[in-house]
Amino acid sequence: MCLGIPGKITEIYEKDSLKMAKIDFGGIVKEACLAYTPEAKVGEYALIHVGFALSLMDEEEAQETLKLIREVADFDNEIS
Repeated sequence: MCLGIPGKITEIYEKDSLKMAKIDFGGIVKEACLAYTPEAKVGEYALIHVGFALSLMDEEEAQETLKLIREVADFDNEIS
């Protein structure tokens, strides 16, 4: 099973001939490759898995996914 996390694209640039982006995951910013989503634009949300943007998603879908991830984390904390 793999897990993709939604993040907001805050910056797009080229690095080593690859389209790259800075992705904001609610205050944590990481780098991701946009090779699979060359149409991505700053301000859009992307589903990120192991440093690659696999698809774009609308903000509502991204926020709902992040909410569910937080609920799972909270549940795990409760039962631990």
